[in-house]
Amino acid sequence: MNDPEIEDDALRPQKRGVYWLPNLLTTTALFAGFYAIVAAIDGKFENAAIAVFVAMVFDGLDGRVARWTHTESAFGKEYDSLSDMVSFGLAPAIVTYQWGVVRIAEYGPLWRRLGWLVCFFYAAAAALRLARFNSRSTGQDKHYFEGLPSPSAAAIVAAFVWLASSQTNIGLPGLILAFLVTAFAAGLMISRFAFNSFKQVDAGARVRFTHILLVPLAFVLLSLYPPVTLLVFFGGYALSAPLVWLYRKVRRRARA
Repeated sequence: MNDPEIEDDALRPQKRGVYWLPNLLTTTALFAGFYAIVAAIDGKFENAAIAVFVAMVFDGLDGRVARWTHTESAFGKEYDSLSDMVSFGLAPAIVTYQWGVVRIAEYGPLWRRLGWLVCFFYAAAAALRLARFNSRSTGQDKHYFEGLPSPSAAAIVAAFVWLASSQTNIGLPGLILAFLVTAFAAGLMISRFAFNSFKQVDAGARVRFTHILLVPLAFVLLSLYPPVTLLVFFGGYALSAPLVWLYRKVRRRARA
């Protein structure tokens, strides 16, 4: 015999809604990415680069807050991915386009087309990187990322544009270097290199006193030379996986 209370629960419509706190942080990251695009269109490239890093901060917070408060949802994951595409896919590409393509076009239409293609390649690589991550997130090793994460790639591009925008006359070699950096970051996003995710790091573990001193040193360098410090940090992270792969390959050949 059927229980009428159970039948009423089954027929009762399920509550619909989203968790406001993690999605609010995701919306803030999305706004920062949108502002980076607007600032680049207005020619405020330093503000655009800073906005990309602000988006990185809030993008890192939304997932952690969702896990801490047990408010993870499928909606939040999809929303976060779309926000990442704007903040770390479209925004860096448009910032580079607004800053570099206009300048490199002065050297001829061929350079302008190459710069335009590099910017599109970066946006497409970010989309492919996010799609691959979403499709393989369940079976992937949590300790490593396959390909450079899109926030790190965006940080490299934003830091380089931030640094180069302070130069009055960067010249053709500097513009070529900027587009090579952008293409390099894009290529690493769709590569098969394994990048450390640092998710295995225990925040409550004991560390040496000398390691603690690195934290104030990093803040001092960041306050004095923000674009240089950020470019060195994220550039070093981007080079870590290819260098480790090359070292292991050379070592295997030496043993053979």
